[in-house]
Amino acid sequence: MAITEGGHRAGRADAVEPVAAARPVDYVWAIARIFLGWTFLWAFLDKLFGWGFATPAERAWINGGSPTTGFLKGTGENALGGLFSSLAGQVWVDWLFMLGLLGIGAALMLGVGMRVAAVTGGLLLVLMWAAALPLDTNPFMDDHLVYAVVLAGLALAGAGDTLGAGAWWGRTPLVRRHPILK
Repeated sequence: MAITEGGHRAGRADAVEPVAAARPVDYVWAIARIFLGWTFLWAFLDKLFGWGFATPAERAWINGGSPTTGFLKGTGENALGGLFSSLAGQVWVDWLFMLGLLGIGAALMLGVGMRVAAVTGGLLLVLMWAAALPLDTNPFMDDHLVYAVVLAGLALAGAGDTLGAGAWWGRTPLVRRHPILK
């Protein structure tokens, strides 16, 4: 992809797109994307390997532990605890949760699939918020809801295009055919 005179990208003879310079706010959104992506990716890695931060080695997924049991079993006394605690430790829930953490984290870190990451990450976070109801420190607001709103902002701001592969990803034939994958 070459930059031509007048600040245009030329990839094919029939496709010339103007190059927009990144604004300071674009870098703020990009850094927020990377930080939040690392949060999801770290949760995946720590639960997988049990590096001793939130998950001790003996409860690591690779050592036979369940990545969902600790959190979901602790919801038994909460408003929706019966529903969520019954899901704890089920193999399909563990796999779905871990694939979600990995996929959302990787998408955010790379800046690709931001729309899918925002929807799936928002859903995961809202479900975790619901499992914790009623909250201990606030009637309704906690970090899960804040992160869900930030995910929506990241997707809407096109945060994957700055310091990420989002602009390239958006030009691929697959994403042009299926824009939801942007």
